Amino acid sequence: MANVYLRLKAPFATFRPFQSGAYRSTTPVPSLSTVYGLLLNLAGIEQRAPFTAPVTLIREDLPAMAVAIGIPEGAAPKTAMLSQQLHQYLVGSSDKELSQKTHGAKPWIAPVRREVLVDLDLVVGIQAEQWLCDRIIAGLNGELDEPRYGLPFAGDNNFLFDSIELISSPPMARWYSPLQNSTRPSRGVCRLTTWIDRADNSKTQTAVFAPSNFVLNPPESAWVNLPSQAN
Repeated sequence: MANVYLRLKAPFATFRPFQSGAYRSTTPVPSLSTVYGLLLNLAGIEQRAPFTAPVTLIREDLPAMAVAIGIPEGAAPKTAMLSQQLHQYLVGSSDKELSQKTHGAKPWIAPVRREVLVDLDLVVGIQAEQWLCDRIIAGLNGELDEPRYGLPFAGDNNFLFDSIELISSPPMARWYSPLQNSTRPSRGVCRLTTWIDRADNSKTQTAVFAPSNFVLNPPESAWVNLPSQAN
């Protein structure tokens, strides 16, 4: 097994858990499933199964790795707020009177607020077989001569990373680990998705995570095996 560390920076980012309503929050760090998908994108490994069903499913033969997520010392991402208009297209015969009043324009517009992280700065640790680490680095360096799906983005497709850099060793950082009974109270506790089941969302796996004190290397508890069947 090999170890690789990446440092990721973005001026704006948002990592929304499954939610609905007029207020959309963000977690302070991306979920483990999000980071896993990002790393597969860098490695040029397609995560989606063939299009044989109405819902895009996830392949069952994806490579295994352990991932750790930390916020480096000195990094201080802030949470800001965006106000937007949410345009909805009505289904069926609901609110016909609104459609008549707008004469063909969008009849249902609601204000929403969305949280956004400003000045995102992350460290991601990867433990995987050597070939997979080499492939992630080759993809990061633009050395993979094969098509890839889209660009790596910071949680929303209009938020892109300024930099994703290979680092030789991790800096002092607060590493996120699953919450245990013995975990001391701390700020930054959040619920993160560890794996998504697109066929049945009730089987999507989440866990509560808490950041450690600042340490040089990720604690053993911060390493999470992905995909979920590798646990």
